[in-house]
Amino acid sequence: MEEKENVIEEIKELLNNRKYHELKDILDNIEPADVAIVFEEFPDKSLPILFRILSKEHAAEVFVELDSDMQELLISGFSDYELKEVLEELYLDDTVDIIEEMPANVVKRILRHSAQDVRESINEILKYPKYSAGSMMTIELVDLKKDMTVEDAFMRIRRTGVDKETIYTCYVTDENRILLGLVSVKDLLLAEQNEIIGDIMEQNIIYVNTLDDQEYAAQTFEKYDLLALPVVDKENRLVGIITVDDAIDVLQEEATEDIEKMVAITPTDKPYMKTGVIETFKKRIPWLLLLMILSTLTSGIISMFEESLSVCVVLTAFIPLLMGTGGNSGGQSSATIIRSMSLGDVEMSDILKVIWKEIRVAFICGIVLAVANFAKMMILDSANIVANGYSPALIAAVVSLSLLVTVVFAKLIGCVLPMLAKKIGFDPAVMASPLITTIVDAISLMVFFNIAVMILKI
Repeated sequence: MEEKENVIEEIKELLNNRKYHELKDILDNIEPADVAIVFEEFPDKSLPILFRILSKEHAAEVFVELDSDMQELLISGFSDYELKEVLEELYLDDTVDIIEEMPANVVKRILRHSAQDVRESINEILKYPKYSAGSMMTIELVDLKKDMTVEDAFMRIRRTGVDKETIYTCYVTDENRILLGLVSVKDLLLAEQNEIIGDIMEQNIIYVNTLDDQEYAAQTFEKYDLLALPVVDKENRLVGIITVDDAIDVLQEEATEDIEKMVAITPTDKPYMKTGVIETFKKRIPWLLLLMILSTLTSGIISMFEESLSVCVVLTAFIPLLMGTGGNSGGQSSATIIRSMSLGDVEMSDILKVIWKEIRVAFICGIVLAVANFAKMMILDSANIVANGYSPALIAAVVSLSLLVTVVFAKLIGCVLPMLAKKIGFDPAVMASPLITTIVDAISLMVFFNIAVMILKI
């Protein structure tokens, strides 16, 4: 942190003194992602100056790392020549990502200054549904033919690989672009110059379809430890590739979205500091209203047993304990199942296995909690219970038994609801802690009051 502050101060000093040559040397030796972070510390009026100081290739790499607001600001200040230069250095998938974040007038200007073939490729990618594999791919890849020799392959890589996003993995296609196999540069380096690509290529290929969900594509990287993933159409024709850096971005976005849903917030694409107060309010209030309305169930249940509570007022002291433990138990199960489903470890077909496992876990947890609670109540709460005219052992038994049953119900609800949500087409993350807690609160009160009425005869 201290090093970052020192760099920023040095850049500010050089900028104020107009020592642009020294400033260029410093910026060009900083990673693009770090330059983007440094730029955030400068006022808007300084950004165009700093950006123009960067070397051509470095500027394009930095531009990709900037947030959409800063990109829009720079594009607005670019001359047509500068915009064309930046666009020429960007990879196609990065250009598409930028276009998706820009307002219409900026998009028109970007497309106007893109080469004809680039425009056509951009428009083709933009046709794919948002959040699909096709929408995140790039068409900048090296393709080979199976009848090529290794020498021919190296010649093609040298001739076409300069502007490709990756040349480490090359894909083998036929004359109709049907995907046949792949070879890595390592395979080519270790092979003889006259060997045929068809003889050394790997034919067991992992690939995704253009319409597959982007999260599935990103998880495929994680599962098979890939650096690039081919994307094919319905006819198995190679149309593009997804690279690991884009997959990491998707995994981060999906994880953020799941976390927001799990805490009852409508997901947003903007960073926290870039989201206004009113917009943040709009993202949070719908769920808060829904949960507030659902919480009236608990007040309704308490009203139903108001007469019994008036007879044994001491029971009210243990309501928070039951509701809190029940909510925590359900939250544990739901978070575990939601994460397992997102990683592909748990499917809907596993629901009976999941229920059986959670029942056993719930009984063990419930018994331990019940015993610990019984001991706690006998030691710490007995005087208060006696003062209210009841047997400490009897009240402790009611609360502890209620605790056991509540934990079992909570863990069952916590594991089943996310799986049912996915079955009917909802994101399992919406069935997370806030909603589970609200449902379990109502159930724990029903369990508690009914057990109390049966045992205490109130």
